Amino acid sequence: MNVIFMGTPDFAVPCLQKLIKNHNVIAVFSQPDKPVGRKQVLMPTPVKACAIEHNIDVFQPTSLKNDDVSAQIENMNADVIVVVAYGKILPKRILEAAKYGCINVHASLLPKYRGAAPIQWSVINGDKETGVTVMQMDEGLDTGDILRIEKTEIGENETSEELFNRLSLIGADALIKTLDDIEKGISKPIPQGKSDNSYAEKITKALSPIDWNKSAVEVHNLVRGLQTWPCAQTKLNGKNIKIHKSVLTDITGAKAGEVIENNKKLIVSCGDGHCIEILELQLDGKKRMDTKSFLMGNKIEIGALLGE
Repeated sequence: MNVIFMGTPDFAVPCLQKLIKNHNVIAVFSQPDKPVGRKQVLMPTPVKACAIEHNIDVFQPTSLKNDDVSAQIENMNADVIVVVAYGKILPKRILEAAKYGCINVHASLLPKYRGAAPIQWSVINGDKETGVTVMQMDEGLDTGDILRIEKTEIGENETSEELFNRLSLIGADALIKTLDDIEKGISKPIPQGKSDNSYAEKITKALSPIDWNKSAVEVHNLVRGLQTWPCAQTKLNGKNIKIHKSVLTDITGAKAGEVIENNKKLIVSCGDGHCIEILELQLDGKKRMDTKSFLMGNKIEIGALLGE
């Protein structure tokens, strides 16, 4: 099929790569380049970089509400438009611009976790299972008919970054199978059920502070879910610390946020009396370190309270 691909971040790249191998990608649309780093150098999006590598024309409109953009897409005569984490809402004219409309790959088991950050919220909420939904896009937010669902378990210590990588590959395979079914005329769209109100709102820095009064499982899930940005964070003696990696332990403690072991390990008590072990952490302005290395250069007393 002749495919227009619309996507922006790393998550979308495996889908584009699979499409290039299996179909004819006639154009790629991605978000405009953004300045990165201290020097604010303009960098191409991961999807744009992949398209350039394969000599595919890339378009980066600042808005899709322009009639000229809609006309441009219509004139490409695509069989299908594939949308993966593009980052912009598509107007009705573009949704109807291709023979088979617009197909979206969404990283949740719809209707659960409609919205911008389904992967992070599935981890933060401690879900045991998630997956990828391929759907026929409509004018709603992640409300279109389901074309395919692929499920996968979430590991107890799996981070959102690790789950991103796995789901991006699962999504790419599911996309190709879906397009094959559409070509063969055997695709059977299924309307979504009612939402369970688990909207996956955008992740912000406001979610970062750890509430040590919560259970060890909840704290551990926050650490997993906010890696690698913005990271779960706490304070010690007024200094901000990012917690990159943790595990649950069988150890029980006392006060919420209290350090109960500091000899090559950093074990902290939570609100339910259970403890987590912090494996990797980072002071503001410093490098990310494993706990053993961190404790060699930073003294943390037994009984110290994190969050203060």
